[in-house]
Amino acid sequence: MKRTILHTILYMLVLSASSGAYAKTCAAKSIVLEQISRPASVYDTSFPTPHIPYAEIPENQKAVDYRRLGINLYQLPYSRTLSIPNWGRLWANTAVLMAGGVTTMLILEALPEDATAWNKAANNRVPLFKRYVNHLKAGPVWDGDKFIFNYILHPYAGAAYYMSARSCGFNCFGSFMYSFCISTFFWEYGFEAFNEIPSVQDLVITPVVGSVMGECFYKLKRHIVSEGYRLWGSPILGYFVAFICDPVNETLGYFRGDQKRAKRFAKQNNTTDFAGGFSIAPGKHGIETMLTVSIRF
Repeated sequence: MKRTILHTILYMLVLSASSGAYAKTCAAKSIVLEQISRPASVYDTSFPTPHIPYAEIPENQKAVDYRRLGINLYQLPYSRTLSIPNWGRLWANTAVLMAGGVTTMLILEALPEDATAWNKAANNRVPLFKRYVNHLKAGPVWDGDKFIFNYILHPYAGAAYYMSARSCGFNCFGSFMYSFCISTFFWEYGFEAFNEIPSVQDLVITPVVGSVMGECFYKLKRHIVSEGYRLWGSPILGYFVAFICDPVNETLGYFRGDQKRAKRFAKQNNTTDFAGGFSIAPGKHGIETMLTVSIRF
């Protein structure tokens, strides 16, 4: 009899726990289905778009597949750790960066020696791939490049690499790693190693300082996007600064129509609503009047 009672109690406990887990699972699924059933104008898969109201975001964020719902980082509250990677767009950005790297090398090749610090006469005496291997074996070294290259252009390039990943949904760490890989393996130990020995300054300053600059660019672009690509009320300034902050995504976004969608959504979300009323009702001291006004912006 005691064994039967014990088995019954254990069965009820297991059944209760299973029911609770099933209820939680159903609740999580209902949240997802409710979000998916919303109009596409709320969760558009285009990128970037302005912020959605915080109340619209599911409370259990870890249980929701943001990519499936079409939510991106520009729609969510600012976070350094949240990551919703869009690998397809990142690969497209990488292809653009490779094309830009080849173009940059051709431009630098056409510049005089004092502008690049490359010894072109000595380089031309050594076969291309042998020169590349020799440079890899000799580096990295402390270079003597001009200030504008080491401390302005290289950090900006690092910021552009960082934003290429950040606007594709990667968090701060993922974007830093992307900037590090592009600046190190694609540039210093890639294209540039054909003409000079890899540089210590470029290996450190480009990804580190560039990532700090890149996160500042990301915050600024979030503000611009939320205002419908306007900065201080000017669309011209907004488009220009957004391009400076994120040249790769803005260039590809122009062909995808991202900016137009962002303007449309910003107009919807930033509309100011006025409401109010006037009422007359009997009170303790006779007829009382009341005027109410509410503004939502």
